[in-house]
Amino acid sequence: MQNILLSATAALVLAACNFGVGQNSAVEDTQIGLRNVDLQDELNVKNPAIAWKGDLPGSNELYERSYENAPPLIPHSLDGLLPITLESNACLSCHTIEVAKDMGTIPAPQSHYMYLSTGKKTADINKERFNCVQCHVAQTDAQPLVKNNFKADFRSTEGNRTSNLVDVLNQGIK
Repeated sequence: MQNILLSATAALVLAACNFGVGQNSAVEDTQIGLRNVDLQDELNVKNPAIAWKGDLPGSNELYERSYENAPPLIPHSLDGLLPITLESNACLSCHTIEVAKDMGTIPAPQSHYMYLSTGKKTADINKERFNCVQCHVAQTDAQPLVKNNFKADFRSTEGNRTSNLVDVLNQGIK
């Protein structure tokens, strides 16, 4: 019985080793990802030409969020606003809760004024979230590299324009 089991196991291992012999099952570097160049070749990588949309703040179209609580796109030029550092963040001159109402801008949401891991609220923007362009990107005229059929399903009519992350963060957790 033991010899039969060993023979069967050996036959399976041999069959597995011979599977694909004579077939090219390897994937070339140029077939991985969207770059279409050898992954080791950084000299021949060409980024697509992108024209950033946006002019002065307040003069451009606001796009709906891609999905519920997605970071919204920045609807204006970032000229003169970068780099963003902990000591210098030009975004906050218009987007803090205190200033946004008077300026007619969108305020940073409550989730930016708390530590999500602990729920502890802060008086100022959470120091872990000061770099706005870490999540928010400026609008461009870039065409999608692949077709996307995703359709967002917002739970509320305001979900495509506002964040309710603080309210729904712990849903389903007991």
